[in-house]
Amino acid sequence: MNNPILPLSIVALSSFFAAFGALFLKKGSSNFSLSIKGILKNKKLILGLFFYAFSSVIFIGALRLGDLSLLYPVAALSYVWIAFLSVKYLGEKMTAAKWAGIFLIITGVTLISIGG
Repeated sequence: MNNPILPLSIVALSSFFAAFGALFLKKGSSNFSLSIKGILKNKKLILGLFFYAFSSVIFIGALRLGDLSLLYPVAALSYVWIAFLSVKYLGEKMTAAKWAGIFLIITGVTLISIGG
């Protein structure tokens, strides 16, 4: 792979959409019903599934452009996005341990990206 910036950016974007998928699945879980009718009426659940599917399509596009061993760790950024989205939209609290985890994830993704 000559220039990894484009596929790395695409995977980062994919991880952002995956985080929104998780957020909407969480929001939809409060009204979850294990029936076809219940699932089809649950707009947040459907939106979460859509974001996950869209994220996967984007990720597949990135895989065509780069090495899996370099790109896949960048998908871990979804943990970072979801931490911030959970605070903003679900009222969850950030603890020192969560901040340390975010720092480690970003450090690891950076090291893998520059080492590729």
